[in-house]
Amino acid sequence: MVLLDYTVPENRVLGNILAHYAAATPDVVFLRAEDRCITYASAFEKAKALAAGMQARGLARGERLCLYLSSSPDFVLLAFAANLAGVHWIPVNTDYRGLWLQETLDDSEPSLVITDADFRGRLDDVTLAAPVLEISAECQELVSDRAFEAPDIDYGDTASIMWTSGTTGKSKGVMQSHNAWVRSALSAAEMGGVSAGDVTYNCLPLYNSAAWVTGIYPALVTGTTCAMDPVFSASIFWERTRFYQASHVFTLGAMHMFLWNAPPADNDADNPVRSAQMVPMPDAIREPFKKRFGINAIHQGFGQSEIMLLMRRYDDNQTEWPPNSLGTPADDIEVALLDENDQPVPVGEPGEICVREKSPHVLFNGYFRNPKATEQAFHNGWYHTGDLLKQDEAGHFYFVDRKKDLIRYKGRSVSSVAIESIARSHPAIANVAVYGVTSAELESEHEIMLAAVVAPGQSLSEEALARFINQNAPYFFVPRYIEFMSSLPMTPTQKVQKNPLRERGVSEQTWDAKAAQFEVER
Repeated sequence: MVLLDYTVPENRVLGNILAHYAAATPDVVFLRAEDRCITYASAFEKAKALAAGMQARGLARGERLCLYLSSSPDFVLLAFAANLAGVHWIPVNTDYRGLWLQETLDDSEPSLVITDADFRGRLDDVTLAAPVLEISAECQELVSDRAFEAPDIDYGDTASIMWTSGTTGKSKGVMQSHNAWVRSALSAAEMGGVSAGDVTYNCLPLYNSAAWVTGIYPALVTGTTCAMDPVFSASIFWERTRFYQASHVFTLGAMHMFLWNAPPADNDADNPVRSAQMVPMPDAIREPFKKRFGINAIHQGFGQSEIMLLMRRYDDNQTEWPPNSLGTPADDIEVALLDENDQPVPVGEPGEICVREKSPHVLFNGYFRNPKATEQAFHNGWYHTGDLLKQDEAGHFYFVDRKKDLIRYKGRSVSSVAIESIARSHPAIANVAVYGVTSAELESEHEIMLAAVVAPGQSLSEEALARFINQNAPYFFVPRYIEFMSSLPMTPTQKVQKNPLRERGVSEQTWDAKAAQFEVER
């Protein structure tokens, strides 16, 4: 294998990397889905033909292409075609429909929307200024005989726009450069030791940036193979790794917990997986998980759309990481935990993690058509992530909460995430959200409010839940207000939206610990 020298800026352009391996290792499979195999040479030729088709349809450099279609190799080829043409590709979550879909497409201002038969009908329910192209397998509807005219692409140019989930406010379009993708992919490949003959396995949807930085792009930067399935299935996950002979996997959120909670099987460890990234993996089960499934290493990382590689926790089977610690910052950034005045916080105190680049194009290129949000994020020389962390005496970092979700009352900063974790451990709780509501005594401070959904077939009183929290956490974690709801407001990606809950505040149905004369035990 002839690896690229990634210290050279032009080698950190996605289309250039594909072109390199198309010439250096033309017959190596780049993308595989079931029995469909696309070599590097074929991927490059197909991407160029699709790029020519985009140019024939009038898509100029810097314009936008929305991809609202199923996850498949064709989705990947369309993204590469856009990269070659200098067009910004925007993946649209296929869970979106109706108003949320309308707003995402309006805010993207695309010149073209590409979809497939599975999702074409949903576009009929929205109003579009841009034309829609429905494609079938291998995208022949877009392919053009026109010669592709390759523009000069810089590694700092925007490659794509990824919309945030909108849990703490309106979604923002994160403009990602070629280099932002490449640096994250190189880190993932280096951490997992990806080398010739390896296969990464991706079963995350392609509107999720994690699918690209842990599966597709690590394969790209090493000239290896990415095997793809359109969805995750816990029941056949290990079978699929055997089918593809996958050496590297990535799971997110509860995916690995579904694998862990599945009934043990005699062949659990009989799989080809050597290295995994599983985020977040509870420390208590990391080693048992490795032993049960025969995995050499489970790495973890911490980041966000705006800086996909912020910290990483490398599993070398020697380093003992403190429980719940996040790892070490990436080498190409400087980080600091700062207060409201951008001053460093003392050890052990929560502070917003802020980032400065040590080299160009590490951070995102700003929010699309949103200069106000970009200006708010970048000030005093730092990018402000909105995440609150704390650091111990040994320098280890720990997540506390999103800045907007931290609750300040009576001189304390209380993590909503921590309270939610305790409440979720109650067997009768199906879902929960914790947030602050304005204190009647002091407008600048907040009382803790908890909204919960009780699991089907279960019963629970507000007082019983408050007592449970009191018995399993510091007394000041006990909410002043508790309200049981039939459901919580969710984004299409199934994340709780706390803004509507904050705006709703206390209602006639809300249980008030003070009014109920509930006594906490200290």
